Amino acid sequence: MTASGDLLVDAFGRIRETVHEVVDGLSPDELALRLDDGANSIAWLVWHLTRIQDDHVADAAGLDEVWIAQDWSARFELPFSRGATGYGHSPKDVAALGGVSAELLAGYHDAVHDQTVAFVRTVEDAALKRVVDDAWVPPVTLGVRLVSVISDDLQHVGQAAFIRGWLERP
Repeated sequence: MTASGDLLVDAFGRIRETVHEVVDGLSPDELALRLDDGANSIAWLVWHLTRIQDDHVADAAGLDEVWIAQDWSARFELPFSRGATGYGHSPKDVAALGGVSAELLAGYHDAVHDQTVAFVRTVEDAALKRVVDDAWVPPVTLGVRLVSVISDDLQHVGQAAFIRGWLERP
């Protein structure tokens, strides 16, 4: 593995670890709690960060999304299209992600994590310069896409950890 691969495996591992810390032991009702009607829930944040990682990494790697290939979409039974990632979701959409268990969220995240890590372990340093999305100016390289996913995931799991902290306040 390259130094870049080592760093990427570590970064995605930290996300996985924090996802588990955030959802572990919470009930579906606690996971679905929203601090107000316009806020995201822990369940929605973890589902969304995992969907984005799944979508973006699968696309960059030329792989099928775990969500569809391993039929996680059927297991979650959400009222969204199979291709939904949460991007652009309304507060009503966020509220629809209720009744989801910690085990289901962690299981889906683990499956995506496994596919992500298997891919980034194979990434050579030079491949990080490969353009994976030319719809942007400048075009998005693999390195930029992976850093973007890591950044977004860390922000969302941090938001979920804040909500968990609020739940656990005396």
